[in-house]
Parts: sequence; structure tokens; C-alpha cells
Amino acid sequence: MKDFAGTATLVRLALRRDRVLLPVWIVVFVAMAAGSAQASIDLYPDVASRVSAASTTNSSPALVSLYGRIFDPTSLGEVSLFKLTAFGALLVALLAAMLVVRHTRTEEEAGRLELLSAGVLGRYAVVTAALIVSGGMVIVLGLLTSLSLIGVGLGVSGSLAFGLVWITAGLAFAGVGAVTAQLTEGARAANGLTAVVLGVSYVLRALGDSAASDGPRWISWLSPIGWSQQIRAYAGDRFWVALLPLALMVILVAAAYRLLSRRDIGAGLLRARPGPATASRWLRSPLALAWRLHRGSLYAWGFGFLLLGFIVGNIASNVEGFVTSDSARKMVEKLGGVEGITDAFLSTEMGMLGLIASAFGIQAALRLRSEETSLRAEPLLATGITRSRWLASHVLMALFGTSVLVLVGGLGSGISSGASLGNMNRQLPRMLAAALVQLPAIWLVTALVVILFGLAPKLVTATWALFATFLLLGQFGPLFNLPDSVMNISP
Repeated sequence: MKDFAGTATLVRLALRRDRVLLPVWIVVFVAMAAGSAQASIDLYPDVASRVSAASTTNSSPALVSLYGRIFDPTSLGEVSLFKLTAFGALLVALLAAMLVVRHTRTEEEAGRLELLSAGVLGRYAVVTAALIVSGGMVIVLGLLTSLSLIGVGLGVSGSLAFGLVWITAGLAFAGVGAVTAQLTEGARAANGLTAVVLGVSYVLRALGDSAASDGPRWISWLSPIGWSQQIRAYAGDRFWVALLPLALMVILVAAAYRLLSRRDIGAGLLRARPGPATASRWLRSPLALAWRLHRGSLYAWGFGFLLLGFIVGNIASNVEGFVTSDSARKMVEKLGGVEGITDAFLSTEMGMLGLIASAFGIQAALRLRSEETSLRAEPLLATGITRSRWLASHVLMALFGTSVLVLVGGLGSGISSGASLGNMNRQLPRMLAAALVQLPAIWLVTALVVILFGLAPKLVTATWALFATFLLLGQFGPLFNLPDSVMNISP
């Protein structure tokens, strides 16, 4: 057991460090599920309305690719939560994997793990502690989500199965995070590799779900996200499927331990390629260096936003298919008919794109802190570069990157909605404008990171807690009938 010595101490340390972030994210996910279920219960009060909405969803390849197929059209629980089954599992999996990387590779990269290892600390203690914290968070999140769904009136068995969907996805990708933390030399590379694995898993699930009834739907079974979805909460509750992602987690954890025993501290099994001995002329400025550091993630985020924009725009032509109950029809009439609810849908989705883009802004601005703590900023500031120029380079990249993302998302949704609605000349400029109006709020969130970095750099990661608060207020405030004065706290 000496290889695991110190695990309990590291678990307490990790929980203390994340004592704000973990509860906030748990509340966000629980509220997201409960709020979505409560709102849908009122919109689809009878079987006919649910069958109609489910038929609209299953007949739209874009919707099926993004959210997954509805297996039981008569099920209130599945119709209410189909948007959060596969997509919610994706978000939980990403959070779980990044949490493992944060408490393993990030600690190693910052040099703190080397100091801890000078004491009584077993070889596998760090990875084990990270897995316990990440896995414990996922399990608590899933159980509280199940209880909240039971509380709003959904079935007990289906609610427990839905919580298990999120739990199994999170545990499987906690194992992925443990493996990528051993392969790479940096936390950003580990998170990037995890995102690639997660993206491939989601694409495989989308390909299988959107295939024709006589097509290769078996492709979904190649994906851990697809496995979790196949538990089929509220549509049969196949609890046995949970054994697949749990078995994958065990295999990945064993692989992570094996890989850890084959490398030195601070090193990765996939060694970084050395760069040229001298920098090119275009790289000899703080802004050029910032671009070099941020361009990889910007390319990846940009591709994702373009794809998401295309999907959102394609869904716009099918929005009226969800309007089946009397309460939904009354809501549509107040919004100005079918055209009104289509515009309302697109406006809401642009708001969500803006919210996601602000996450990129936070990530890009947080690079200031990571460059400083890793001592990479110090050699730059030892030259003639001022702190203001160094600060401005990363801030400009955060502002520029978020602008590019919303424009790409607006462009994709404008082209797709224009084609599906048959009015390209009208939709393209309107969607670009709807995307651009998100920028002031996005830039304000980015500015909060910079302010915290200047005033209290140790608290700069608390910006993620603010982000989660803004998400709760902006997206779920109306569902909980919060007063405008409270919702207006969110940019």
C-alpha cells in the first residue's frame, strides 16, 4: 500500500482548493436538468403532444446528431430531457476529465507536485486522489440530479437511470483524463487530447443515431457517450449498459497506473517536438507570441462554432413542430406566430453561443496566470518588453478570439437557416447581427478575469464560478421566476 501513501491527504487538499468550484458546477447541472424537466412538463401535458414533438425531433438529422434519438415518443421524461442526455453527458465528461488533469498534470507542471513528493507520497497517490475527487463529484452530481427530477414529478426508475447516464460518462472520461495526463508534458496538451477523444466519441454517437433504420446504427456502440445514452432513461431503463463505461474506466485507470510507472516526474511519454534554434522575424513581439500560443485552441473552437452554427440554423426550420400543446400555441401567438418563435429560438441559441464563447475568453485570459506561475513570463519581462505590452497581447487575443468565434457561429447559422427557411438574403445579415450583439457581454466577462488577475491573482480561477452563476441566472432565471433585478446581475 506504500504506492498509495498520502492519497487521503491529497484528496482533502484538492477538495479544499475546489471548495467553491465543485459545489457551483454541481448546482449548475442539477438546476439545468430540473429546470428543463419542469418547463417541458407544462409544454407537453398529453401523449399526443409528446409524440408529435418526438416525431419532429427524430425526423430531423440535425437534431438527432446534436442531441440523440428519442427512443420512446410517449415518455414525458425522455421528451423533457432528450437535449440533456447525450449533450449533458458530454459536458459532465469534459468536466470530470479536466478535473483529473487539473489535479495531476497541472500540479506537476507548476512544480507543486515535486515539492509534495519530497514528503511521504506514494507513486500512485496523486492520480488516485484526482480520480477520487473527480469520480466523487460526478456521483454526487448524478444522484442529486436524480433526486431533483423525482422532485419535479418524473418517474423514480427513469430519474435514477438518467443520473446514471451522467455518472457513467463522467467516470469513463475521468479515466481518459488520467491517461492523457501521463502522455503529455503539459496540462493544455492533456486537455486538448482529452477534447479530441471526447469529440470523436460524440461524432461516432451522432453518426450512429442519425443513420437510417436499416443503416449502421451500431456505430453508436463504438462511443462511450453512446453507451451512456443507450441506458435509455425513461425509455426502458437498461441499467446493465452501465457496465460498459464502468469497465472502460477500470481499464483506463489501470493503463494510467502502468504509464505512470514508465515515466519520470515532469516528463510525458509523448515528448514535445523541439522548435527551431532562432525565432522567425514575425514571432519577435509579445502579440505574435500570444497568437502562437492561442492559435491552436482558436482553430479548434472555431471549427466547433461553425459546425454548431450550421446545426442551429438547420433546426430553425423545424421549430414549429414542437408547438403541439395549447399552452405552447398560446406562447407562440404571443411571440408573433411561427415566425416569431423561430426568431425567438435563434435569438436564444445565439445567446448560448455567446455564453460558450465567453468560456473561450476566460480560458484565453487565464493564460496570463499560467504563464506567470510557470515562470515563462519572467524571461520575457527581463527584456525590454513592459508588463503592459505583455498583458495587452493576451487580452487582445482573448477579445479577438471571442469575436472570431461569434462571427463564425453567426455565419454558419445564417447560411444554414437561410437555406432551410428559403431566405438567405434576409437570414445571413440578421444572424451575423444577432451574433455580434453578444460581444459586449462576452468582453465584460473577459475583463473580469483581467481585473482579478491584477487585483487578486490567486483568486483568478474564481471567474469560472462567476461564469456558472451567469449561466444559472441567464438561462434558468425565468424558469424559477426570479425578479429582473436578480437576473440582470448576469451580463
